[in-house]
Amino acid sequence: MSKLQILKDYFGHNGFRPLQEEVVDAILAKQDVLMILPTGGGKSLCYQLPTLLMEGVTVVVSPLLALMHDQVTALKANDISAAMLSSMQTPEESGHIESQLRAGKIKLLYVAPERLLNPYFLGFLQQLPINFFVIDEAHCVSEWGHEFREHYRGLSLLKERFPHTPIAAFTATATKVVEEDIATNLRLDTPKRVRGSLFRSNLTIQAQHRIKDGREQLLEFLKSYQNDSGIIYTLSRKQTESVAHFLQTKGIEAHAYHAGLSTEEKNRTYKAFVEDRIQIVVATIAFGMGIDKSNIRFVIHLSLPKTLENYYQEIGRAGRDGLDSETLLLFSAQDIIQQKAFIEALPETPYKQHAFDKLDAMIRFSNSESCRHQSIAAYFDDRIELCSDKCDNCTTTEIQRTDITEASRKMLSAIYRTGQNYGLHYLIDVLRGSKEQRVLQNGHDKITVYGIGEEFTRNQWLTVGDKLLELGAVELGEFKVYRLTQFGVEVLKGGHTIEIKKERLSIQKAEPKRKVTFFDDYDVALFDKLRDLRAQIAEENAIPPYIVFSDKTLKDLSAKKPLTKEEMLQVHGIGEVKYDRYGEEFLALLKEQ
Repeated sequence: MSKLQILKDYFGHNGFRPLQEEVVDAILAKQDVLMILPTGGGKSLCYQLPTLLMEGVTVVVSPLLALMHDQVTALKANDISAAMLSSMQTPEESGHIESQLRAGKIKLLYVAPERLLNPYFLGFLQQLPINFFVIDEAHCVSEWGHEFREHYRGLSLLKERFPHTPIAAFTATATKVVEEDIATNLRLDTPKRVRGSLFRSNLTIQAQHRIKDGREQLLEFLKSYQNDSGIIYTLSRKQTESVAHFLQTKGIEAHAYHAGLSTEEKNRTYKAFVEDRIQIVVATIAFGMGIDKSNIRFVIHLSLPKTLENYYQEIGRAGRDGLDSETLLLFSAQDIIQQKAFIEALPETPYKQHAFDKLDAMIRFSNSESCRHQSIAAYFDDRIELCSDKCDNCTTTEIQRTDITEASRKMLSAIYRTGQNYGLHYLIDVLRGSKEQRVLQNGHDKITVYGIGEEFTRNQWLTVGDKLLELGAVELGEFKVYRLTQFGVEVLKGGHTIEIKKERLSIQKAEPKRKVTFFDDYDVALFDKLRDLRAQIAEENAIPPYIVFSDKTLKDLSAKKPLTKEEMLQVHGIGEVKYDRYGEEFLALLKEQ
């Protein structure tokens, strides 16, 4: 069978996506490979397809049990023999899989790096005909990466123990430094290097300064996604639970996910999410790498991520099916202070300054007025054209600025006149002439700055305070007390002009956007019926709905409305295997319409 026939029959595609065939051919030629391709670019197919044309078994090293489980489930649904070995299995289950491997009945074996370093398991592998190793999420190898894992570092022994077995390493994100570290550490032999463009054409990226806790902005955004799946990232465990509860009070099915929850509860939430039984997961970064759900329509960050690598990987979980999806980053100067405090607490090593540098890059990106996609690509040493209409900066035809020098000087004067001993909210009370007991008791209703800021709302003054923090005109002391810096003194004396984006001072509620999808002319009512049937089949087979058919496949079905097997095989994502398993039920529904 040819690679194109396998591509159609097992994976339901009529042709390869960019760079896929190049990597498939390199693996078939028994070359080492290092592929850097964004999430949703189709990395998995690059190693799942060639093993079907080769003798022996492919061993895939993956960092997360949930990811391995989902991959194995999806492969079995495509009639490809796959298994995983993990600490969650009983000795009997592990023994059965080992027997199948010896008998040559498994084509893809998924294992965690910890198991691969186990002496017994290494000895067992040396008895098997291994065609090649796959290192998934290969950036975990690098100490210069954002998710370094000690066990990944030990994978360098593969070339010692299996010198003639090729290695294919895959990751969605790697700077040039990380790329070199991966190749060196894994001891790749003149690998075929393939680096895809980081531009995700179906992903719209936005970043806004957060107003208060960002909840009004969050609700405004969610108006456009009332029945869609999404992830909301927060900085703390406590915040995941409070935001999830807040959304539940608004009638939105949202669950919290963080490392402090029991394994059972985390697994329950994860399973409900991939099976489309809950709409939103509010999570810390504990919910992340390897989420294999294709129809996530949005990813929101309610605070500043610590690195651009983290951010890019997290937003990459949206739109893996190729349909239009959206991301929103809400941040404030307080996030910057908090992230810097985390880094300050680290031991003095070369990586401490490295962490500061990465945070600075994240801050520059957040405040940037350049194309968001272009900024991300440049960070990863990629060069792309402006996205034109896929980020907030490119869709803003002209950025309007307003002069806040006078307001800044009022704020700085209030800091100075109150002795540099108070936090931002207290300073705003003074500027707005509050009758709060504390202000009166301190006698600050008698100082010259009392009541001189009534022209601004509390939110606008919070924005001014944020801007002064960003510029380094003020710094936070203990207990979040505001203090002047030398630059702040210069501003106070009239030495500098301070400007800000006008939109930051006048928060306007945007009209809900009409969502543009990959298929503009699909039958929405039919799509809903197909989705219901998919849910029923998924439940009967105890698998996530996207493994039956992706949203993209259902939309193509509802647009083309096939009535025969031949017509159905022309639909995106449907090959012989998927048709044999599920095709007749969907055809029956389509014929009823």
